[in-house]
Amino acid sequence: MTSTSRRFPWHTWLGLAILFAAEAGIAAGSRVIATWLTPIVWSGYILLVDGLVRRAAGASWLTTRKREAPILFLASIGIWLIFEAYNFHLQNWAYRGVPPNPLVRDFAYGWSFSAILPAIFETADLVGFALWRRLPTQPPRQTSRAPGPSRLWMLVGAILVAVPLALPQAIAFYLFGAVWMGFIFLVDPINAQLGAPSLARRWKDGDRSPILSLLLAGAICGILWETWNYQAFRAGGAHWVYLVPEALRPFNLHFGQMPVLGLLGFPPFALELFCLYTLFRTALRLDRLTADPAR
Repeated sequence: MTSTSRRFPWHTWLGLAILFAAEAGIAAGSRVIATWLTPIVWSGYILLVDGLVRRAAGASWLTTRKREAPILFLASIGIWLIFEAYNFHLQNWAYRGVPPNPLVRDFAYGWSFSAILPAIFETADLVGFALWRRLPTQPPRQTSRAPGPSRLWMLVGAILVAVPLALPQAIAFYLFGAVWMGFIFLVDPINAQLGAPSLARRWKDGDRSPILSLLLAGAICGILWETWNYQAFRAGGAHWVYLVPEALRPFNLHFGQMPVLGLLGFPPFALELFCLYTLFRTALRLDRLTADPAR
């Protein structure tokens, strides 16, 4: 690691400043900050964590993968829109307090959605390097030859993602868990067959750290998502609410707007995002954008 890589990149301090400014704005009762809190704080968070990863590991998305990073942000929008499309039928969440102007509202949605994958992956890299000295979202230099997940996984995944759309809304409303798990079973075997990173193959190899890093990142980001969403709600700004069955509201316990059991969905969600982005990355052959020979 060079002396340059040991320094905090300038965007580390920018991210920290954005987070402090956002919290100060909320404390001061700024309606503008409250309306735009979600994309603002996640932009600051990504900048901050990326700087921490670069300082610790000598590599990060915004420094050594900066040609691929813009594609990650755009892919984040597209991948999240898959779940938004499901939500049209399942009706499990809704947005409140968003800007009334359609163009401004769509810009706010796009900005917010673009931060989802980067936030998860940056957090996974920070956790992975802190605990295992690994950056789990980096593509491996060699593909394992261990057997990949079977076609039965693909069949199970296809059923999980298809059945909620085939059933009436009144029933599909209860099946959002199938969507949050289904793409893992469906896409990971495809990645394995394509020779791309596969979670199941890594597990069989005894390489558990990428999976555990992603699970922890999902839990951390889930808590932060709900914390900042609740701040926006309390400040009268843009936020989302959950329309979930009463059976998932035990004792009416919530963390922010989320029923406590719903927090269990964030760790597998991180695995799902990794599988989907890996497929996207492989299909577009984004390995060509990898410029850092040290990786």
